[in-house]
Amino acid sequence: MLTTPASAIVIRHDKPAEQYLASKPDFPALATFYNIGVHGTLIAPEWVLTAAHTVFCLNHGQTIQVGDELVEVQARYSYPSYQLGKQNDLALIKLANPVLSVEPAKLYRQQDERNQVLWFIGSGGTGTGLTGETISYKENKGVLRKAQNKVVAVTKSDLRFVFEPGQHGLELEGVSGNGDSGGPAYLKKEDGYYLLGVSSRVDSWFKDVGEYGVKELYTRVSSHVNWIDQVIAADNNARAKLSSSDGFLQPGMTTENLPGICASINLKTQS
Repeated sequence: MLTTPASAIVIRHDKPAEQYLASKPDFPALATFYNIGVHGTLIAPEWVLTAAHTVFCLNHGQTIQVGDELVEVQARYSYPSYQLGKQNDLALIKLANPVLSVEPAKLYRQQDERNQVLWFIGSGGTGTGLTGETISYKENKGVLRKAQNKVVAVTKSDLRFVFEPGQHGLELEGVSGNGDSGGPAYLKKEDGYYLLGVSSRVDSWFKDVGEYGVKELYTRVSSHVNWIDQVIAADNNARAKLSSSDGFLQPGMTTENLPGICASINLKTQS
């Protein structure tokens, strides 16, 4: 996540940290937007699905990474009723050229997510449940981690997770950290990877990012598949009517300082 929205992977304090380390083959369809993290998922050769609150720098010509490929953004389309920090936190990124080296993830279309154990993956901030996030997305320097968590409740818009400690938690229990926003909650099946949720925001007033007991919301893919299908199938004029073009600037961002911010986190500037 960024700011209040969701974040890299925060892990259990009582498990070896190396067990959480991940690599691109753990979720090949992962897209990375900025050199501080922030993610999406390739769901078709020319389309990436992410959280709407991540799109502030995803303008035409911006470079993102999918697998080992650097590709340019052609356009972005956010869910039409989304407001920063609220539900329906979803956006589609149209790529300038198709990514053919990576098999896209499949959209999960069933509505039986409750009690399913899913995987998270990301390169944002990290730490443990005892302390919350203590290593920022900048300090993490792109290290990928993955973790498990169980869907404890669903709403029309969201999947809800809780970071449970000890015997109440899964073997590799974890939650997102800052810089994990837009990343996937996914399943691996025999026929490929399925995307069930998109990292959106925390829903705990009295918990810091990554603390045990924190509640996290992922935008529910199955409730939004009709909109996703419509945008992908439409022409450019129809897409504009189906979506919002708002940049959803984070606190501290203005139209004046945004170009400098985007230049500083653009993947092209990575050393």
